[in-house]
Amino acid sequence: ASFEKKGLQDKKQSTFNDRSQLKYARRLVVKLGSAVITREDEHGLALGRLASIVEQVAECQNEGRECIMVTSGAVAFGKQKLTQELLMSLSMRETLSPTDHTRQDASMLLEPRAAAAVGQSGLMSLYDAMFSQYGVKIAQVLVTKPDFYNEETRRNLISTLSELISLNIVPIINTNDAVSPPPQVDEPIGGKAGKRGISIKDNDSLAAMVAAEIQSDLLILMSDVDGIYNKPPWEEGAKFLHTFTSDLRHTIEYGQKSKVGTGGMDSKVNSATWALDRGVSVVICNGMQDNAIKTILSGRKVGTFFTDSSANTITVSTEVMAENARTGGRVLATISPDARALCIHTLADLLISKQSEILDANQKDLQEATKSGLAKPLLSRLSLTPSKLKSLATGLHQIADSSHKNLGRILKRTKLADGLELKQITVPIGVLMVIFESRPDSLPQVAALSIASGNGLLLKGGKEAAHSNKALMELVQEALGTVNATNAISLVSTREEIGDLLSMEQHIDLIIPRGSSDLVRTIQAQSQHIPVLGHAEGICHVYVDKDADLQKALKIARDSKCDYPAACNAMETLLIHQELIEGNFFSEVCNMLKNEGVTINAGPALHKLLTFGPPLAKTMKYEYGALECCIEVVKDIDEAINHIHTYGSGHTDVIVTENSEKAEIFQRRVDSACVFHNASSRFADGFRFGLGAEVGISTSRIHARGPVGVEGLLTTKWILNGVDHTAADFSDGGGRTWIHEQLPIDD
Repeated sequence: ASFEKKGLQDKKQSTFNDRSQLKYARRLVVKLGSAVITREDEHGLALGRLASIVEQVAECQNEGRECIMVTSGAVAFGKQKLTQELLMSLSMRETLSPTDHTRQDASMLLEPRAAAAVGQSGLMSLYDAMFSQYGVKIAQVLVTKPDFYNEETRRNLISTLSELISLNIVPIINTNDAVSPPPQVDEPIGGKAGKRGISIKDNDSLAAMVAAEIQSDLLILMSDVDGIYNKPPWEEGAKFLHTFTSDLRHTIEYGQKSKVGTGGMDSKVNSATWALDRGVSVVICNGMQDNAIKTILSGRKVGTFFTDSSANTITVSTEVMAENARTGGRVLATISPDARALCIHTLADLLISKQSEILDANQKDLQEATKSGLAKPLLSRLSLTPSKLKSLATGLHQIADSSHKNLGRILKRTKLADGLELKQITVPIGVLMVIFESRPDSLPQVAALSIASGNGLLLKGGKEAAHSNKALMELVQEALGTVNATNAISLVSTREEIGDLLSMEQHIDLIIPRGSSDLVRTIQAQSQHIPVLGHAEGICHVYVDKDADLQKALKIARDSKCDYPAACNAMETLLIHQELIEGNFFSEVCNMLKNEGVTINAGPALHKLLTFGPPLAKTMKYEYGALECCIEVVKDIDEAINHIHTYGSGHTDVIVTENSEKAEIFQRRVDSACVFHNASSRFADGFRFGLGAEVGISTSRIHARGPVGVEGLLTTKWILNGVDHTAADFSDGGGRTWIHEQLPIDD
C-alpha cells in the first residue's frame, strides 16, 4: 500500500549519478524486447538467451532485490504453435491438390491476436518452469492500455504489483495482445504537476510507466541494440553514448525500429527520459550480451546509462579525457625540445619545493592503508619519503637533460632516386594509459617520460594512493601549464572498472600496467585490442657458480634480496652450485639472510640433501615480494640455465663467477630482458640504466624489453621528399631509375 501511495503522488526521487552506484539498486524493472527473446525467424523463443536472463533476474531476487519483468514474446510463442497446427491442417489440402502452395505462406495466414491468445499461457508456463529452478515464484499480470487510462484500474494494478512484491514474488507483466488494438498514437497519461505524459503504445513506455508508478530504482530496457548513438550507427560520425544526460535529448537522430517489435529507438529514449524525470535511473542495453544485467549492476560500461545532467556535469568522461590527451600530446610533440625540457625541470623542482604538501597527502594514504590492513609490500611501495622525492627529482632532471633529441630524430636516410629522399624519424606513440597501484612515485616519473616523448597520458592509480596521486597530479598540471598543454595528462579518478578502460581502443594506443602480478595478468587477459607493455612477474635468480668469489656472492645476494624486497627486480631464488653446499658458503649465506630477517625456503633438490634445513618451497615459480626467498642447488651452469628458463619470468637473472667464459655463456643463453654478471639484480632499473626513469619493465619481445624509458614510448614514421616523382616514372620507358643509396644520418 505504501508503494501505491508513493506512485500516485508522482513524487520525484533522486536518481543514481554514477554507474558505480547501480549496485545499490534494490527495486528493478527489466523489460525484454521482442528482438531479445524471439528467434531470428520470428517463430518461437530464443530459449538459451531467455534462460540466461531468467537466471540473472532470479539471482537478483535471491540476493534481496525486488524484480519486476515486462516481457514480450507471447505472439512469437503462439506463432510457433499455430504454424505447426496450420501446417498439419494443410497437409490434406496438398494431398488433394499438389499445386496448392498455401504451406509456403502459412506464417502469413496467422493473425497476431490469435497467436497472442495461444502463446500467453505457454509463455508463462515456460517462465514458471525456468524460475522454479531457482526457487523463485512468479505471477502473471496481463494489462491493456485502458487499464492505465482508468484511474481505478490503474490504482488496482499498482496495488497488485505492490502486494506481489511484498510477498517476494516476481511480477511478469505483458500486454494482453489478444485484445489490444494495433499500436497507434494515444493521449498521454501520467502528466500531472506540469510534467509531460507518456503514451502507452509499446513495452518500452509500459515499462517506464510501471517503473515510475512503483518507484523503481532502476529500469533496464533490453533490446537488440548496444545502446544509444547520437545518430543511426551506420551513418558517418555516429558516436556511441555511454552516458545520456537530459541536455542531450533533443540532439539525437533516429533510425528504423526493430523488425519484430513495436518500439523504435525514439520510443526507448522517450520512455527512458520520461522515467528519468520521475526519479528512475535507466540503462538501455543489448539483451543478447552475456550477463548484461549482472554486468550493469557491477558498474561496468554496458549500454547507455541515463542520468540527470545536473548531477553529472562536473564529471569529465574518460573518453573526453582521452581525446583531450591526444590533442594535448600533439601540442607537446610540436613545441620546441627546450620547452619540453623546461616543463620537466619545472616538475622536478616542484617535487622539492612542495615536498611538505606531498608528504602530508601521503601520510593520509598510509594511515588509511594501515587501518584497512594493506599488505606490507604494498605499504612499502605506497610510502613516500624526502629521499625518494629527491631521487625522483634527480631522475626527472636527467630525463629533461636527455630529451632534446627524442622526437624527429632521424634513424635512417635513403636516396631512392635523384631528387627523391626517404627518412625514418621518431614520433610519439599517441595516447598512453598507465595503470598503477600503491606506487605514487610512478606518477611524476611516467608524466615526465610522457612529456619528453610528446605522448598524451591517462593515469589510473589505486584508491590506496588517492591523496598522494591528487597532490602529485596538481604539480604535473602546474608544470604543463607552462607550455599550455594541461590537457595532455589526466588522472582518471572516476570509478570506472579497468575492463571498461581496456575497451577504449579508439582512444588509447598503449597500456602499461605497474603493480602486482595479479593486476598485470588481469590487464593482459582483458585487453583484447590495445597492446600491453609490461611483465606479470619478477621472478629473478642469482646463480652462484663454483668459480665465484664467495664474498662477492654474499654481497650481491644480500643486496639483490634485501635492498628493496618489494621491487620486481629483487632476487626470489638463489641458485648455488652443488660443490659449494659442502663447504662453509651455504651456512654463511643462510646466516646472512636470516640476520637480515629473510625467511628461507628450500627447493626440491636442496631439501633432499638436508636432514635438517629450511622447509620445502610450495612452488619454485613464485614472486615473494617480501623478505622471503628460495634456495636451490644445481649441479652446473647448464642446470642453472634450464632452471631459470623453467621457473623464471624473463625479467632479470644474475651469475656470480670469476670465470669470464662461463659468464659469457650465461649471458648469451639466458633468455631474459636483463642478464647480469657480478652485479645485483637491483640494477634492472630505468634510473640506474641512465634512462632517467622508467614507465615499467617489459618482458615482452616486441617493441621494448627491459626497463622502458623514453625510447620505448616512441615509434617511427616515414618522410618522403620528391620533386614531381610518380611511380610510373620508374616503369619501362619512364625515364627514372632507382638508386637506393644509404645516406649518412647526420648530414
